[in-house]
Amino acid sequence: MHIWVDADACPNIIKEVLYKVAVRREVAVTLVANTHLSVPSSPHIDTLRVGAGFNVADDKIAELAEPGDLVITADIPLADKIVDKGATGLNPRGELYTEDNIKGLLRMRNLMEELRSGGMTAGGPAPIGPRDRQEFTNQLDKFLTRALSA
Repeated sequence: MHIWVDADACPNIIKEVLYKVAVRREVAVTLVANTHLSVPSSPHIDTLRVGAGFNVADDKIAELAEPGDLVITADIPLADKIVDKGATGLNPRGELYTEDNIKGLLRMRNLMEELRSGGMTAGGPAPIGPRDRQEFTNQLDKFLTRALSA
């Protein structure tokens, strides 16, 4: 079981949770980004720097994720790819991406993108707050408890 992090867009508050979990639970966490990342020194925490470009980090994560892995991302098309491979996604607000919900979430995302491009809606989600951090931590703990006891 490996945790992959779409690190370019992952909030620092969520990365801090992941660092603690990696050390405490002895779970491999790899942050994938197209910029240099500074992470705590731990045999369980690693970084993978990819080239610049649209979706380069996403494509690398989709390539490397395996069944049973967890991918931390807010990118629904990436989540769709990894769920198709048998992995699970978790967004920084604590929502799991699974076979049961990913296709509906992808359709909703595409609809919202069409509405935004047509000027019918604007803006994005609110910044990550303490409640989101707690929901993320709860979902991560539930996932790891199931995965590590199997």
